[in-house]
Amino acid sequence: MTSEPLGVQAQPHPPEAHGRADTFRAGFLATMPLWLGAAPFGAIYAVSALAAGLTPAQTLAMSLIVFAGASQFTAAGLFAAGAAPLAIVVTTLIINARHALLAASLAPYVRGARPAAKAALAFQLTDESYAIGMRRFLEGGGSMAYQFGSNISLYVIWQSSTLAGILLGAQIPDPAAYGLDLVFPLTFIGLLVPLLRDRVSGAVAALAALLAVAGAMLLPGSWYLLLAGILASGLGALLSPRWRRGG
Repeated sequence: MTSEPLGVQAQPHPPEAHGRADTFRAGFLATMPLWLGAAPFGAIYAVSALAAGLTPAQTLAMSLIVFAGASQFTAAGLFAAGAAPLAIVVTTLIINARHALLAASLAPYVRGARPAAKAALAFQLTDESYAIGMRRFLEGGGSMAYQFGSNISLYVIWQSSTLAGILLGAQIPDPAAYGLDLVFPLTFIGLLVPLLRDRVSGAVAALAALLAVAGAMLLPGSWYLLLAGILASGLGALLSPRWRRGG
């Protein structure tokens, strides 16, 4: 496996590989339809954070540095409840632990990239941008530039909507009141399903879904999401070599 000088992995025949700028733009534009779902929640996060007692600067800084919707909402709620800083950090770490699984599945496609490029990619990786980029990798046309474009696309709209929430405040309605809180999970499922192209990936997804539902019903907190991902991924790693051999 070879890589371009700036960490962009070379592919056999992707049309956008002729220029990193074009590839970046393609990833950015491919992710723009998701802005409609991301923008309301960025604004509502800002309203929630301000109501919890954060200053506008702190609210925007959390979006710029943390860039994780669920964790930001949780941190704002814990801040309002007067939780200790360590408790806030640990809780948000647990919520974001699923990103370790996303990064692990993406790692084989970016092995030729420089460490700094990998770190930047990991910092901005989200569920939705991961699905956009992974789909392109599986089609044989993926690259670091395309994934960066997708990541930056969501990063831009999240910061913009956070700023809008700071400026507009309580004038923004709660998306949950209109059922819009389902937009993100449904979007991710819609992006994920086309990636399930063999028996192993289908079995892993089905098992993870069953474990997640069971965990939500039986276990407190958000640990069940991480446990479901680890157990299902472990089964996939165990079955994959056997099924590839036709066993």
